[in-house]
Amino acid sequence: MSEQKIQIRVTETDMLMDVSVFSKSPDKIEVVLGEGIHSVKCELLPTANGVAYAGSAMGREIVYERSREQVAEDVEEENHDYRDSRRR
Repeated sequence: MSEQKIQIRVTETDMLMDVSVFSKSPDKIEVVLGEGIHSVKCELLPTANGVAYAGSAMGREIVYERSREQVAEDVEEENHDYRDSRRR
């Protein structure tokens, strides 16, 4: 299974960054910034209006710019059971 990556924005510098996804659900996304012993795990939670996910890593705010509904669709698509599609 390949490692899933998402693109987040560091709000202080407005820089885009690719990070690895540790776990993903509509309620919370856990990402890993960096690699090896210098990696940092961060929890992204839905914003109050539900249009993005935000969290903090090492004092910096990071934002994943997808809505809660879009993430729920992504999770459902990733967990789809393809065996059911073969039945007739």
